[in-house]
Formats: sequence, C-alpha cells, structure tokens
Amino acid sequence: MRKIRKNDEVMVLRGSERGRTGKVLDVDLETGKATVEGMNLRKKHRRRSAKHLKAGIEELPAPIPVCALALVSKKDGKAVRVRIETRETGGKARKVRVAVRTGEVFD
Repeated sequence: MRKIRKNDEVMVLRGSERGRTGKVLDVDLETGKATVEGMNLRKKHRRRSAKHLKAGIEELPAPIPVCALALVSKKDGKAVRVRIETRETGGKARKVRVAVRTGEVFD
C-alpha cells in the first residue's frame, strides 16, 4: 500500500514550491514521483496536429519525488506523516493510512 495516492491533498516539503498545497494528479510507482496540480510547471512547445489543434506553448506540471510530499491533515491543514495500520472493521482486517500526529484516517 502506498502512502500518497491520486486525488490526495499534499504539501510540498522542498524546492521552489515549498509550503504550497495541491491535489495529486498522478503517481508513478516505478520512478517514485507524483504529479501535483499547479506545481513544478514546465513549458512544453506544441506543434499543431490532429490531436493538438492549436499550436503554442503550454505549461504542464512536471513530476515531484514522493519523498518531497506530505499529506495535509483535514483537521488542522498542516502536513502530517503517515503510517499504515491494520484495522478490524466488521470482522475484516483492512489496511488504512493513519496520520502519525493527529490519528486521522485517510481511507
């Protein structure tokens, strides 16, 4: 089970975007990087084609290492570390993500 998933609200811990929060668009498990909405923007020059009808320069988010991201707690809006716990619910054992500081469950 991974600690950061698609559609999570995360805070950037390092780099030029430090302290900003955004929503995770995609997570690549092989490279250990995640793409965050509106963060680490790079310019991409596009030629006109059947797929891209308008040529120009687009700003696209580039991947950020997962180790430079932390989940944002909904209780206080601060970054929290996450641990994986096994919880019993209705007789079934389920793995859930739990915030270390607040005890908040993210699943």
